[in-house]
Amino acid sequence: MSKRELEEPTERPERKQAEDEGMGEFEDPFEDEIESEDEGVVVDAGDEDTMDIDGHPVHGKIQELDDDNDEEPAPTEAYMPGSKPLPEGQTLVPDQSAYHMLHRMNVTWPCLSFDFLRDNLGSQRQAFPHTAYVVTGTQADVAKNNEVLVMKASSMHRTSKDDDLSDDDDDDDDVDEDAVLEYRSIPTLGAVNRVRAAPTSTPTTDLEVCLDPYPVAVWSETGKVSIYDTRPLFNVLQTPGTAFDKKRAHTPLYTVEAHRGVEGYAMDWGGLLGGGSSSKGGHLRLLTGDIHSKIYLTTSNNTGFTTHTQPFESHTSSVEDLQWSPSEPTVFASCSADRSIRIWDVRVKSHRSALAIDGAHDQDVNVISWNRGTQYLLLSGGDEGALNVWDMRNFQAKQKPSPVAHFEWHQGPISSVEWNMEEDSIFAASGRDDQVTLWDLAVERDEDEDASQLPKGPNGEPVPSQLLFCHHGASEIKEVHWHPQIPGMLGSTSADGFHFFKTISV
Repeated sequence: MSKRELEEPTERPERKQAEDEGMGEFEDPFEDEIESEDEGVVVDAGDEDTMDIDGHPVHGKIQELDDDNDEEPAPTEAYMPGSKPLPEGQTLVPDQSAYHMLHRMNVTWPCLSFDFLRDNLGSQRQAFPHTAYVVTGTQADVAKNNEVLVMKASSMHRTSKDDDLSDDDDDDDDVDEDAVLEYRSIPTLGAVNRVRAAPTSTPTTDLEVCLDPYPVAVWSETGKVSIYDTRPLFNVLQTPGTAFDKKRAHTPLYTVEAHRGVEGYAMDWGGLLGGGSSSKGGHLRLLTGDIHSKIYLTTSNNTGFTTHTQPFESHTSSVEDLQWSPSEPTVFASCSADRSIRIWDVRVKSHRSALAIDGAHDQDVNVISWNRGTQYLLLSGGDEGALNVWDMRNFQAKQKPSPVAHFEWHQGPISSVEWNMEEDSIFAASGRDDQVTLWDLAVERDEDEDASQLPKGPNGEPVPSQLLFCHHGASEIKEVHWHPQIPGMLGSTSADGFHFFKTISV
């Protein structure tokens, strides 16, 4: 396997509550007294020193109630990753007031990669409970046990808050129920390194079952990229009882074999199935990059898929990630373990990169994301844990640009980055330090603030003003994605399973 082997927002350590010591004890006015059968009067059975209170003889002193005898619970604090190890016996629990929604879901085997699938439930939807469709691939114990999973996560309700007593919220919205996870699978040989769903037009009605293909590309550790039509499995989850040809659904539409058994991770779709401004006739374009530095282009037409025989070659080490330009259909970006970011144009006959940033990070460049709103911004994450934002208008031949924003917060390699599709100043990142972070470039620190009073990071440095949120509670986080139709909803996959959540910050 390659180097990506499987290795809460603000969270607070769970502390053991002090045991209640209880209220002070009262002595019963008649506790030590017995009634004489002979005389019919009350006599003290103990010490003869008594006192009268309201006509009742009472022995000894009355113990007063200690109103403040309960010990105060230990204060909670935000967990700062890397500042100090979590004490033994303590675990992280989420601050529910920082989430609109938080659900954890598990599957049989860990998954390195996933992608959201578009559905016909509507765009810009806000009402709870939420439903999301996902495609992913497993990392099973042996190669033959692996599967491509098409999943439906439903009944994802709003997170209930103990201190939320508002009467304005609908009762059904605030039911803190467990979400439901259903799935259908496609058997596949070899662990799945990366999964990407092709861009398609979103179905607009649920009056009839959609039959348009929904291609999904699956990078396998066997060195092959298989393209499956996931529409039949999607339809079964959406409309239970829908019939489909299982053998046909389990057979790839096409397999990219140009990498000749060399493993890879980098992959990205371009175009739009069913038409679009960045494609001609709805033709799709698929880029795949392997650990031997080669990038291949696969295109579709009316007869199917074709892989071009000549690879794109300029990197000197493993190609880690690929991104098509959101505005120019022939341009794409790549990043590599050779620490460079490169810009390519498929029309260049030499199949060499047009522009390059050598030494874009101090170590391997693991991931990149092209901003679809501000299209000259490119985000990158490196093995050293840094996040860089690049203005591609500054890219020039033989001249190395500097990033327009640079953040050092994560304490481990960056495993995933992605710009928000609605707010082009916001992005999400995940790292192998077991956290997902949310950032907003539009936030600036108030110059009048006293720097010494600002929160401090793990190394004593001020927390960046652009850091909106830290999400914890998962181990070995591999990918994070924004849902394309539910504003503010994020999904992540890790060795522990999937997290689906919405924070109060975005």
